[in-house]
Amino acid sequence: MLVQESNRMAKKTERTGTDGCLTDNPPGQTEQPNIKTESVRSELLEHIKELQNEITDIVADIDDFERLVNSRKTQRENELLSACRKFNMAPEKGIQLLIEKKFVEKDPSHIASFLFHGEGLSKTAIGEYLGERDVFNIQVLQAFVDCHSFTKLNLVEALRQFLGSFRLPGEAQKIDRMMESFSAHYCQCNPGTFQSTDSCYIVSFSLIILNTSLHNPSIKERPDLQHFLSLHRGVHPGGDLPPQLLTEMYESLKKESFQIPEEEDAWELAHAFHKPQREGWLLKTGGRVKTWKKRWFILKDNCLYYFECITDKEPLGIIPLENLSVEIVEDSKKPNCFDLHGKGQTIKACKTHGDGRMVQGNHQSYHLSAPSQEERDTWVESLRSSISWDPFYDTVSVRKKISAMKKSQKE
Repeated sequence: MLVQESNRMAKKTERTGTDGCLTDNPPGQTEQPNIKTESVRSELLEHIKELQNEITDIVADIDDFERLVNSRKTQRENELLSACRKFNMAPEKGIQLLIEKKFVEKDPSHIASFLFHGEGLSKTAIGEYLGERDVFNIQVLQAFVDCHSFTKLNLVEALRQFLGSFRLPGEAQKIDRMMESFSAHYCQCNPGTFQSTDSCYIVSFSLIILNTSLHNPSIKERPDLQHFLSLHRGVHPGGDLPPQLLTEMYESLKKESFQIPEEEDAWELAHAFHKPQREGWLLKTGGRVKTWKKRWFILKDNCLYYFECITDKEPLGIIPLENLSVEIVEDSKKPNCFDLHGKGQTIKACKTHGDGRMVQGNHQSYHLSAPSQEERDTWVESLRSSISWDPFYDTVSVRKKISAMKKSQKE
C-alpha cells in the first residue's frame, strides 16, 4: 500500500510542476512559459513606458512654465527700471508711467511708500516731486512724512532721519511746505515737547541754517551757543523754549552734521546708459570659479556693461566689442547659451577688483545664458550688429603667430 501511494504522488507532481499549477508537459520535456503571465508582464511594461512618457511631458511643461515666468519677471524688471529712470529725469512723468505700468496705485499713501523706500530713485528727484504745490503732491508729501517714525527722538535726530530720505529743493516755498509737514508730524509723535507746531517749525528751520553755518567750509565765523540761544528769545508762541533743550540741540549738531544726500549729476542721470541698444538679466559664468551669477547687462556704444543690480551706477565689468565674435552654443547644464570670443586673443575687458579697483580682465571668452530662446536670439543679433572691427588687432595676432612659428623652428 505504501509503494502504491508513493507512485501515485510522484505522478501528480509530474503533472502539477514545482509551482503547484497543473501542466500537460510529458515527463522529460522543458516547461513552456505561462502565456497568461507573459501577457500581464507585457501590459505592465507598456503602462510603465506610458507613465515615463507622461512624466517626461510634465517635466518639459514645468520647464516651459518656469522659463515663461522668468521671462515675464525679467520683462517687469525692465519696465520698472525704465520707469525709475523716467522719474529721475522727470518726476511727474515718471510717476505717471509707474501708475500706467501698475507698479504703484494712484493713491498718495502708496506713492509715498514707494518714494520712501526709494530703491533706484534719485534723492533730488524725490525732493522735487514732494515740493510741488499741486494738491495731490502735497497729499503725497504728508503721507511721505508719515512714513517716518519720530517717536522718542529728539528734534535733531528726527531731522537727520527726515533730511536723509530726500534732498531739499532750492526753492524757499517748497522747503516751507516740507518743514510744516515735518513739524506737524513730529509734534504728533512727541506730544508735549513743543507748545505748538509753530515752535517746532521755527527751531527746525533754525537747525538747518545752523548746520550750514557750523559745517560749511566757506563760512569762517562759526556761530557760538550764545548766539544760537539769543536767536530764540521772544520768538516762540506761548513763551521761550528751555535753554537746556536748545543747548542739547546745538551741541548735538556741532558734534555731527546732517548727512544731506549728495546732489546727483543731472547730466549723468539723464545720459549715462540712457536709451541703450539692449538691456536685461543674463547669467554669466565666473572667471576662476565657474559658477553661474545673475548680472544686469546693458549694451550701448559698442560696449557691453554688466552690473550686480539694476540700480548700480558703476558697472562690475566693461566688455568692448571690438574684433569679437558671438555664437550660440549648447550647454548640458544651462539652456539658451551663447559665447563671446576673442578670436584667440584676450578680450580687452576690465572688471571691478575685490578692493574696488578696476583691473584688466583675462578672459578669452564669456559664457552667457539668457532666460529664454527668444531673448538669446535677440541678444546674439544685437551683439553682432554692435561688434566693430579694427584691423590693427588682427595684424598683431598674425605677427604673434609668425613670431611663435619662427621661434619653434629655431628650437
